[in-house]
Amino acid sequence: MAGPLSYLLCGTPRTGSTLLCGLLTATGVAGRPESYFRQPDEHAWARRLGVPVAGDGSFDYRWFGRAVRVAGSTPNGVFAARVMWGTMQRIVDGLDASPPRRDLDVLVDAFGPLRMVHLRRDDVVGQAVSWARAEQTGYWQEGDRSSAQARFDFGQVADLVRTIREHNAAWNTWFAERGVEPHSVTYEEVTGNPRRAVHAILEHLGIELPTTWRPAARQRRQADALNADWIRRYRAAQRRSSDADGVDGHTGGEELHRWMP
Repeated sequence: MAGPLSYLLCGTPRTGSTLLCGLLTATGVAGRPESYFRQPDEHAWARRLGVPVAGDGSFDYRWFGRAVRVAGSTPNGVFAARVMWGTMQRIVDGLDASPPRRDLDVLVDAFGPLRMVHLRRDDVVGQAVSWARAEQTGYWQEGDRSSAQARFDFGQVADLVRTIREHNAAWNTWFAERGVEPHSVTYEEVTGNPRRAVHAILEHLGIELPTTWRPAARQRRQADALNADWIRRYRAAQRRSSDADGVDGHTGGEELHRWMP
């Protein structure tokens, strides 16, 4: 593979990506993956990276892409960024020049030879519950402050379960249609054995993990008894809905909100 290696950590929210990004950055050889392209944070990143932002909030996206590549690279030239499915098209559109080209070509032109790491979570309900709670409270990671009280909402969790499944399927389709073979890793693997997970990723990338590297103390686990209670209530509501289907042929979906406090 010619030129410095680049990779994208592709996923969906609440899959342990912040933990994994920290672990990869700490190796000193695997780039500095961050959510540089998360739309709500783009202006902050642009200013932090020295990209001029106009009074109306606009900035040169390709200039921004070049600045991100520098910021996201470790001294060995390896670049990394974290990308959620919902932002992929925006990144391509921003980096592309007319006439439109294949999205993978646009990404390679911007970041160099690319490989992909696909991060997902086996427990989709647990992921949706975590996502719903973060959206309600504004608490996404350590350092954030909760801005509202969390309240179980079956409809919100169900919508996020569908979104997660759709986005995971969209990633799989994107990889397949472009002939990309990503390295797949799960939240459960990252939290269960972080060293093994990082070693497997670097092996896929063809990068040697420094023998002296050890996973630092993990971030405080955010899931707690409230998450467990929401998961239990969501699954119980699903069972009641399934029972209703079997009895009278109705989905029971309209009734689910009546069971919430």
